[in-house]
Amino acid sequence: MKEPSPPLYPDDQIAEPQHNGRGALSNASSRYDDEKRIRTNDGWDIEDELPPLRTTLTKDATRTIIARNSSPDVPFSQSVNPYRGCEHGCIYCYARPSHAYIDLSPGLDFERRLRFKANAAEVLERELGNPRYVCEPITLGANTDPYQPVEAGLGITRRLLEVCERHGQPVSIITKSALVLRDTDLLARMAARGLCQVMLSVTTLDDALKRRLEPRTASGAARLRAVRALADAGVPVGVLVAPVIPMINDAELEAILAASADAGARKAAWILLRLPWEVRELFREWLQCHYPERAGHVMSLIRQSREGRENDPRFGSRMRGSGPYADLIARRFTVAARCCGLAGEGWPALDCTQFTGAPRPARQLQLW
Repeated sequence: MKEPSPPLYPDDQIAEPQHNGRGALSNASSRYDDEKRIRTNDGWDIEDELPPLRTTLTKDATRTIIARNSSPDVPFSQSVNPYRGCEHGCIYCYARPSHAYIDLSPGLDFERRLRFKANAAEVLERELGNPRYVCEPITLGANTDPYQPVEAGLGITRRLLEVCERHGQPVSIITKSALVLRDTDLLARMAARGLCQVMLSVTTLDDALKRRLEPRTASGAARLRAVRALADAGVPVGVLVAPVIPMINDAELEAILAASADAGARKAAWILLRLPWEVRELFREWLQCHYPERAGHVMSLIRQSREGRENDPRFGSRMRGSGPYADLIARRFTVAARCCGLAGEGWPALDCTQFTGAPRPARQLQLW
């Protein structure tokens, strides 16, 4: 006979209830907080269903918009992010810890307390017009998805693209949202001039897994339809299989690549799961809730691929990992991508020669 659980007291920590449509299971304080929040029993035994967590939007007063990086692990040197936080709620998102910089939790806060850069297009216009600006491709979606659900109403990403088209500024887009099709007209015009590429992130083709792993994203089938529509419009489109998670979605690697090639993708890439900072605890918590029978094995494979650690921040290894498991995934990907015609041959380069900055003012005639 099972013994009854001991009574809960006001100081006992209790788990956050699961919220439909949200990826994280908790909202722990960030590493920068002096005080840590814990959820405790207040003595009231109320079992009413909790109301859904609403997404809140706060305007972010942006002074600069182009972010630069020198990482050898990413194929771009500058990016623009119209949003902080992401409503998609992907539990594995490496950008979650960035919410700690604005005194919010990388957990539930990251996916429900969003900041939007309302003046992003105007700031980008000014920065592109700076005489010292040197044109290089800009990536949209390096930190959070530029086509997350709130973009449907705010339209910040489209205004950014309009600025880039006007200036001849080349753009690469990373997204897992079918909302990208809203801007097909704009993307097709830019692609015809060699100014645009799109990478669709396809993590899984299993809808049940998607709802747990990345609850507010488009389904795998919807993303593949977006690949087809963009390809038919003449936009160079590739697929990013990211992240590859041991014992969760790794078995789908070949199927995702084959389906992507059938949909018209021209290139593919992959990234091994990364667990920086607070993402480690959030992912372990998610694993224990949804896959308790294999949680230990998943984390063991991750440590085997990160030289005994759960995260490896070093350049050169953080995206791919090392060891037998990581090597196996790399070989599988290489063979499947080559067989599907997704190895990247013929992938067009973006054209920086069409860039036009702000018009230069006419020189004033000298009086003497």
